[in-house]
Amino acid sequence: MSQSESRQLSTLEKAFAINLDAGRYGTFAEIGAGQEVVRWFFQAGGAAGTISKSISAYDMQVSDAIYGECQRYVSRQRLESMLKCEQSLTRERLSEKRGSESCFFTFADTVSARNYLGTNECHAWMGVRFQAVPNADDSVIIIHLRMLDDNNAAQQEALGIVGVNLIYAAYEKNQQPEEMLASLVDGLSPGRVEIDMVDCSGPVFANVDKRVMTLRLVQLGLTGAAIFSATGEVLQPSEALRKRPLLVQRGRFRPLTHVNLDILETAGRKLEELCGNQANDILPIMEISMHNLMEDSQVCLEDFVSRADVVSTTGCTVMVSDFPEHHRLVAYLSRYTDQPIGLAMGLANLKNLFNEKFYEDLDGGLLEGFGRIFKEQIKLLIYPLKNRKTGKLESLESLNLSASLHHLLQYLVDRQCILPLEGIAHQHLDIHSPDVLRMIACGDDEWMTMVPPGVASIIKGRSLFGYSG
Repeated sequence: MSQSESRQLSTLEKAFAINLDAGRYGTFAEIGAGQEVVRWFFQAGGAAGTISKSISAYDMQVSDAIYGECQRYVSRQRLESMLKCEQSLTRERLSEKRGSESCFFTFADTVSARNYLGTNECHAWMGVRFQAVPNADDSVIIIHLRMLDDNNAAQQEALGIVGVNLIYAAYEKNQQPEEMLASLVDGLSPGRVEIDMVDCSGPVFANVDKRVMTLRLVQLGLTGAAIFSATGEVLQPSEALRKRPLLVQRGRFRPLTHVNLDILETAGRKLEELCGNQANDILPIMEISMHNLMEDSQVCLEDFVSRADVVSTTGCTVMVSDFPEHHRLVAYLSRYTDQPIGLAMGLANLKNLFNEKFYEDLDGGLLEGFGRIFKEQIKLLIYPLKNRKTGKLESLESLNLSASLHHLLQYLVDRQCILPLEGIAHQHLDIHSPDVLRMIACGDDEWMTMVPPGVASIIKGRSLFGYSG
């Protein structure tokens, strides 16, 4: 089947196209929500040419006996063990007979669909391990998805469609990463699933940056945020954020400066006071909004990778999101944890938060927006600023708002929803990222005194942000 179809194939047509290709042969292993993916291939016709085995090890003891023990059954660990085990068996049993002419594959998923009471987290780990050509080493695509339909039958249907799309894309679109990702939701109306993680490995994806692939999920609207470890590994949000106190600093980080680090450190001390016994489990996150990136997609990706690499020198987790509004960010983070969440920001950003134009999409305007932000254990941790004209320090107490908004601010301060940061490094208050960028571009080496040493090394070593040596 050509990679440039004149029209989008239906799910059944994709399954049939794979069934007709005698060079693709493999196993389907599905746990939870029925065997919804392999069902499409049986329905399409010609399945005997594609399916070597279909298995569904529902019982936990049976699953453990086949794939080994694991702590959680709907997890990446279980999925990877399924993929590895079944692909090894397929190659071991069939290579001698048809290894020179077949591209073996294993599709697997482990799923928690909506239960009878509707009380469970509805999500799935899904992946395909495949040979691009006969006798080749395996390449792997792993995704995590949240199923958003409100009934089990609809979730099963969505799961089956995504699974067929994944297998088809693995073979037909693996050299076109953006098309491959976009095609995962072919045949589904918006809002039925969220794909919040993708990880590709193996020879087919040797030149693919995993972070760029995950960023594309955000660009395509398949998820609201992508999360990476300080070492650049792709993280699945519910596993990275689950039940942990979170410290989030939003910013452009072009580049990250001593001020950003001081905000993080002072906010971290404040959040530790609030967390008590949970203080050691605080996860610091540097978050970049997609709305702060340039619109051109290619420049956007390069800019993101540069900033992610710079931020990673702090040891922090990196998040890139599609949440320009703070209330959307809070809703996303609160999905995964009931522990305190601290949003660290400068005084100027707090003032912007009181701008009513940012809440025009909400029926209740600014008050509804603030109601969404200041719920449960959300705290705004405010870093002061130095007035560039007067040289005076401006803090939370001196924030100038209209009379009506000032009453709201005072109420939130009295409720300790907004807290000032203390013990700041005054010597860094004259550092501003735009000034640093200008110095880098102009060849003024003073910029190196304004950023951490690790940041300076990356900027110079990779000629970032206009640095030319």
